[in-house]
Amino acid sequence: MAPDQIVVPQRIDQRPLMRRLAGPVGTAVVAVGACSYLAVVNPNETGHYPVCPSRALLGIDCPGCGGMRGMYCLMHGDVAGALNHNLLLLAIIPIVLALWTLWLVRAIRGVYPPVTAGQDRVRNRLLIGGLVVMLAFGVIRNFVPYLGSGV
Repeated sequence: MAPDQIVVPQRIDQRPLMRRLAGPVGTAVVAVGACSYLAVVNPNETGHYPVCPSRALLGIDCPGCGGMRGMYCLMHGDVAGALNHNLLLLAIIPIVLALWTLWLVRAIRGVYPPVTAGQDRVRNRLLIGGLVVMLAFGVIRNFVPYLGSGV
């Protein structure tokens, strides 16, 4: 199959606008609610949030450990504190916002563009690359002593 051949043709979503917006708007409402709760309830105080399973079972930090404390710091204007808790958080937030915006725009328009085989391969490589970065970050943060966490 040539790279420019279409794998998934353009799709027109025939559902009403309100139905198309349910997913992205519902996700935004849940995210704003969770961030509002997080802004009020400090994750640095014990007893308010569950313990990370990898921290509790294995004694190591997962790539997401410190994300909640970092988000709390960001919502209170402490960028240095957020970087201290989870360096990967500041890279992930803009990516998540961009992907959510793309989802919202496509839901409003109701048109999903065609996907070529080349675009499909790029998406797969980006996904695998992101997973490799997260895995490497998890390993590095647990075995480099000056990062302040780990075994």
